[in-house]
Amino acid sequence: MRIFLQRLACLLFSFAAYLSAVPPAFASEPQWIEVQSPHFSVVTDAGEKRGRETAMRFEQMRAVFGALLTKVNLNMPIPLQIVAFRNAKEFRQFAPLWNGKPVQLAGLFQGGEDRSFIMLDMSVENPWTVVFHEYAHQLMNGVLTARVDPWFEEGFAEYFSSIEVDSKEARVGKIPEYDYQILQQDGMMRIADLFRVQQNSSTYNENGSHRTVFYAESGMLVHYIYDNDLVIRLSNYFGLKIDRNVPVEDAIQQAFGFNAVQFDKVLHNYVSGSRFKYYPMAKPSNIDGKDYLAKPMSAADSGAVLADVHLHSSDYQDKAIAEFQEILKTEPNHAAACRGLGYAYLQKRDFAQAGEYFKRAAQADSKDPRVHYYSAQLMSREGSFANREDLPEMIRELETAIALDPGFADPYSLLAFAQMYAGDPAKGLVSIQKAVSLSPRNENYQFNLAQMYLNNQKADEAMPILQALQKSGNPEVVQRSAQSLARVLQYQAALQATGAMGPVVGHAADRSIGGSMQIGKVSAASEAAPTIPPQAPVKFLKGTILRVDCSSPPAATLVIVSGAKTWTMQVADNKHALVIGADGFSCSWNKQKVALNYHETGDAAGSVVSIEVQ
Repeated sequence: MRIFLQRLACLLFSFAAYLSAVPPAFASEPQWIEVQSPHFSVVTDAGEKRGRETAMRFEQMRAVFGALLTKVNLNMPIPLQIVAFRNAKEFRQFAPLWNGKPVQLAGLFQGGEDRSFIMLDMSVENPWTVVFHEYAHQLMNGVLTARVDPWFEEGFAEYFSSIEVDSKEARVGKIPEYDYQILQQDGMMRIADLFRVQQNSSTYNENGSHRTVFYAESGMLVHYIYDNDLVIRLSNYFGLKIDRNVPVEDAIQQAFGFNAVQFDKVLHNYVSGSRFKYYPMAKPSNIDGKDYLAKPMSAADSGAVLADVHLHSSDYQDKAIAEFQEILKTEPNHAAACRGLGYAYLQKRDFAQAGEYFKRAAQADSKDPRVHYYSAQLMSREGSFANREDLPEMIRELETAIALDPGFADPYSLLAFAQMYAGDPAKGLVSIQKAVSLSPRNENYQFNLAQMYLNNQKADEAMPILQALQKSGNPEVVQRSAQSLARVLQYQAALQATGAMGPVVGHAADRSIGGSMQIGKVSAASEAAPTIPPQAPVKFLKGTILRVDCSSPPAATLVIVSGAKTWTMQVADNKHALVIGADGFSCSWNKQKVALNYHETGDAAGSVVSIEVQ
């Protein structure tokens, strides 16, 4: 955690220092072109001039971000494709659906495990703001090592998305007029409530005025912090809250020097004054769209890109398959169409067809890293590694994908487990560490890193990662990490009880948390080591502790009320219980709010895995 805070402080201080498919049938068939800049590919039918402008805008944004953070290498661990449509009619054919109708948008970021897309409607006056916000998140993913509070995450992205660049300079820090309008019309959240919002909070996830206010106020607060030179205090706040688990109100008082109520008044006055600072900086040098390579695209090539966009949207996947098939009717060995169709069948677990199309794609274009990566995914059968005879070829395919695109993170993660299954967990550890270095905040990679540490008999390195994942906003991440952590703790306790020595026992390979990457199999224990019996699934509960019974040490019993139900929870050893948010277990807890991971043992009864004091 100290490393994360150091990197966060570096980000904040460096910033502050500087501031002291076959194309759909349209009315007239457009000419699609591809513009390639040093870091981006833009596919557009809005003309070469707009294509060059789009690529230049993203290059400028990337350069400004790098200058502000004084970071030379900006990781983009998932390949990015930008598609710029000439009008709203075309763009709507790719917009997400709500009640069967396309959502009205000027720009859209569409994430994926193997490919991300940014889509723009070039007919509107300013299509950049919404996608620049999302692109800022992607850049932050390559800089920070863990997720910060959502208010700062969204506020900084909002702040950064306001970058303007003209022929003379770049400007960062302008507050959009609509932010003032939102906060004047809908009111403001209390600072303490804003700071408590997490990734799984309803305020963060549900559409409506609360979410709109959250975004506007988060952006306004980040502006206030930079305008008033409070970066050092903000860093102190994160240190108190994240590293030491100090409650929000206490952390605000200690870090900022005034309490949460006073902070509310200060921010209200800042918003009411409608005065803010923005900061000019030198225009990024050596960025000129005139130097970018532009080339016309065939109907099949542009159609394959558009079909790929559809394939990565849950609303259009069947349409994507039909579009790829239509391309292959006229060009049976079109590399991108074969690759896309193979990936579509892989997602449907039709391995035979997926393999056939990947083979055709590789024959047509052996330099496509995604083809080699998909082929390895196919051989792994999505993480089951059912046929060990395929391991040498799988490893070769992944190493080829990495050689062709060293910044693509997913092949490193899959390679780690292929290497482990091939009998070299030490190499596997190096590979998963590389995936994490490319995408530090990817919780899949963090979990897989913990599993690889266990495979290398390094439980002490695995446990802090699993403990940190207990704070994830993704319930599946919390459950998987709790299960893994419980097995490690139980195994260590069994070793202490028997005096036996041996490696940690883990679970079999499985689909990973939230994605297609793999959770590794931990080495089997020696015969002398005790066997941990299968456990009931780990469940999650929030409630209030009414009393604690420590009359039979080292065991303890918690009586917890959650809603209308009262639970009796058993703690096997209160001296070694996993407690988050406090220094340790307390037999004097009373009316204490907690969140538990537990194994259910009966009606309103369970065995505690971990306790988070709230």
